[in-house]
Amino acid sequence: MEQNDTNPQIEPQIEPKPTTASAADVMPSMEEMLKEAERKAQEHYDAWMYAKAEGENIRRRAIEEVSKAHKFAVERFSNEMLAVKDSLEAGLAVETATVEGFKSGMELTLKQLSGVFEKFNISEINPIGEKFDAHKHQAIGMLDSDQPANTVVSVMQKGYALNDRVLRPALVMVAKAKE
Repeated sequence: MEQNDTNPQIEPQIEPKPTTASAADVMPSMEEMLKEAERKAQEHYDAWMYAKAEGENIRRRAIEEVSKAHKFAVERFSNEMLAVKDSLEAGLAVETATVEGFKSGMELTLKQLSGVFEKFNISEINPIGEKFDAHKHQAIGMLDSDQPANTVVSVMQKGYALNDRVLRPALVMVAKAKE
């Protein structure tokens, strides 16, 4: 067979040189291993400190947000109540007032206040004729009545609830049990 010098498939064979390096030359020295371990430890410590600081920042921001939420939670309600106050002040500023004028002004202001209460889910507790409920009512006395025992016969002061949670219980008189 004839050899072609331009044949790219034939490559000269090179024998690997024997290495004279020992295992001690390949393994890093104890000082290098210590420096590498210290470098890694410092990286982990830095990452831990960063994470700790980030956690503290998140906690601090959350506390600030909750504080602001508490501080300004009633802002919408307060703005609505300002209109009611303005109405009361306007009624008091009238110089030639009559009883009928005051009464109609008070009725309009009460209607305005009731609208604010409705808007913010503040409901009235007026339990005349209902069975006494210690969660919604506060009994201040008992009366002889034709009503069944423990039925509310008189309301001294209405109660109020916010989203079905009692803000103030109604002060009531309840019927006595018949003897």
